[in-house]
Amino acid sequence: MDLKDHIRHVPDFPKKGILFYDISTLLAHKDAWRHAVQQLGKAIRPYKPTVLAGIESRGFIVAAPLALELGLGFVMLRKKGKLPGQTIRYTYALEYGTDTIEVQEGAVKEGETVVIVDDLLATGGTMAAAIHLLRLLKANVAACAFLIELSFLKGRAKLDVPVTSLMLYDS
Repeated sequence: MDLKDHIRHVPDFPKKGILFYDISTLLAHKDAWRHAVQQLGKAIRPYKPTVLAGIESRGFIVAAPLALELGLGFVMLRKKGKLPGQTIRYTYALEYGTDTIEVQEGAVKEGETVVIVDDLLATGGTMAAAIHLLRLLKANVAACAFLIELSFLKGRAKLDVPVTSLMLYDS
């Protein structure tokens, strides 16, 4: 099954000049969605994760069913102020300004093996921040996984863990 057949391309979204890769059409097709989850599971199983972490918000959509597929727990990595209770934060630089990513204190234990999941790899900045955040907790970040990678943006170069992507786009 060619999963790219289930990705809708939306020009000029969210702003002019951007081509948006919409996964909602993949999610709506039960067989293609099941296939995608199974393929990601097969790819990351060798890293022997003890927990999956998903990046807000579409990373949640991918990581939660993947965690079920692998029989693992799921942890949310969110923007500042979105998680209840005590959190651990990491602030990182953007092209214009900064952003902050958080995880709930105690959600990932020291020494746990984590695979971080998101829907799309573009420039790699958010995933690099997620890796750094989990390492602050002394987690072993074994790999990261994506449905889609925009390889022309070279985000993979910012990541120092193995990268799995089901679909690559060169432009």
